[in-house]
Amino acid sequence: MEALKILESVSALNWDYDEEADVLYISIGEPRPAVGTDVGGGVIVRYDEAKKEVVGITIVGFRARTLETIAAR
Repeated sequence: MEALKILESVSALNWDYDEEADVLYISIGEPRPAVGTDVGGGVIVRYDEAKKEVVGITIVGFRARTLETIAAR
């Protein structure tokens, strides 16, 4: 299995939250084109195939799942 670079050279994290869709987008560095793979639970990892590097994460249902988890405590 090939190695995948994760947070090896982080200059900044950028984020955007779409309240209407309840989706949180987190980019490592500036947002850029990437391939997304669903890793389950509404989490999509975005990566640069050429560099074998994770460039972002998308979390679907972020607010709903956060509130659900807090309420269950």
